[in-house]
This record gives sequence, C-alpha cells and structure tokens, in this order.
Amino acid sequence: MKVAVSSEGPGLESQVDPRFGRAGGFVIVDMDTMQADYVDNGASQAAAQGAGIQTAERLAGLGVQAVMSGYVGPKAFTALKAAGLDVYQDMDNRSVGEAVRCLADGSVSPAAAPNK
Repeated sequence: MKVAVSSEGPGLESQVDPRFGRAGGFVIVDMDTMQADYVDNGASQAAAQGAGIQTAERLAGLGVQAVMSGYVGPKAFTALKAAGLDVYQDMDNRSVGEAVRCLADGSVSPAAAPNK
C-alpha cells in the first residue's frame, strides 16, 4: 500500500503539514518497503480555490491508497473518498515517520467524515 503524508519537508523526519490541499508537499511511502519519495505540491499552494480537490486528484493519479494529514476539508475529503482513498486526519504535531508508524501498527483509524 502507498500512503501520502502531507509534509513540511521531503523526508520521514519532516513534520506532518497540518494542511492537506495547501501542504508544501507529500511524502509518498510504500508501506511494504518503507521507501519514501517526495512530491512537491507548489501548484496547489498557488491555486485561488479548489486546492484540496486538485491535490486529491493528483495523489489518486499517483496510485496512493491512503492519505494522512492534519486537516482535510469537506470538498477534499469527498474527492478523496470518491477516488477510493482512506483518509487519516489529526496527524499533525508529529513527524511523517511517526504518522506512518501509527498506520503500520494499527493505532489510527480512517476518518468517517471531514474535520470540523
């Protein structure tokens, strides 16, 4: 499974970006091999509107099956769920590596609704 974690930097030691649609980028982690790749999200940061939907479409196109972030708004959440992706929210205040370990050990569950 590939998971995309909103990130303030390019590696597992980087902090989770609390924003989804306007995150600086995403660390894409293959949960089987723990190989991590970075995807810049600069284009969505500059979008006047629709950043979350645009980001959701981009990640789905990369073959990601789950997304981890701090806050995922309602439109982005709907787009992610429509693409068949699991959404893990409230993952900020930890490193990307810590968030991925939480997923691996089953201590987090997919969200049923967007953040309030």
